[in-house]
Amino acid sequence: MNPSRQSIYYYLTCFSLIALIVLLISWETLLAPLRPGGSWMVLKVIPILIPLRGILKKQIYTMQWSSMLILLYFTEGVVRAFSDKTWLSSMLAGLEIALTVLFFFACVLYLKPYKKAARAAAKDQPKVE
Repeated sequence: MNPSRQSIYYYLTCFSLIALIVLLISWETLLAPLRPGGSWMVLKVIPILIPLRGILKKQIYTMQWSSMLILLYFTEGVVRAFSDKTWLSSMLAGLEIALTVLFFFACVLYLKPYKKAARAAAKDQPKVE
């Protein structure tokens, strides 16, 4: 894969994760909280803060499991996009969906050459019986 293309995928991964963190915090504290003045729902940002350091350090394993973790936020976005009563909250949920999809595909495309290399290395290993 083209190294510049892979770096684009990496930067898209970082951008979408950081943007999602900012979105979730601002959504539940300022923009459209469930209760006036803020909500405990802001705590939902904690699980995606955990892989942030590993992703910024380009740790392959962290990117692999965080690409599965992000699907929970995709699901939450879909549910809230169709169930929230306010227009702003539904639009923020749509933005959450877009950011999670961007993160997932950028992360998978960034990891693709590493997976290909791992398969080739495993193929070259002699089998031990």
